Amino acid sequence: MFEAKIKAIRQYVSAAGLQEIDYEIAKYPQDERQSAVMGALRIMQKEHGYLTREIMDAVAVYLVMAPMAVYEVATFYSMYEHKPVGRHLINVCTNISCKLCDASAIIGHLETHLNIKLGETTADGRFTLRAVECLGACVNAPMMQIDTDYHENLTLATINQILEQYT
Repeated sequence: MFEAKIKAIRQYVSAAGLQEIDYEIAKYPQDERQSAVMGALRIMQKEHGYLTREIMDAVAVYLVMAPMAVYEVATFYSMYEHKPVGRHLINVCTNISCKLCDASAIIGHLETHLNIKLGETTADGRFTLRAVECLGACVNAPMMQIDTDYHENLTLATINQILEQYT
C-alpha cells in the first residue's frame, strides 16, 4: 500500500521534496498524517510554482485523505496558487491601516509601472500583482510583500527602487 502512495506522489515531487514532506508528516502522530497537508502543499507549490488538481490528488493519496479535503485547504488559503504566476508575486495589503495610508495609490502606481492590472502577470513573466486583505504589518503601512519579503512604509518614490531588486 505504501509503495502505491509513493508512486502516486513521486511523479510530482523530487526526492528532496518528498523528504521535506516526510519531515512535515513526522511532526504529527502517526494516525494524523493529514495534518501535514499545508506543509505538503507548500512544498509541492515550491517545486511547481502552482498547484494542479493532479498534484493535489497525489498529496491526498500520500496523506491518506479525501481529495476534497485537500482542495478545501488549497482553495481556502490565498498562499496557494492554482494557475501560473510570475517569478515574483507582489501582494499589496488593502486592509484598513494600509487603505488609510493610500494603498490604492500604491496599487495604481504598480499597475501603471508594470503595465498590468490586479490579478495579472507582466508580459515578461516577471511579476504578478495582487491585492490581499492583510499582511499583519499595520504599524508600517502602507506595505507590500514580494515573494517572502516585506516592504513597509511605502512611498511612490520607493516602489520602483524596490522592484529593481527583483530580476
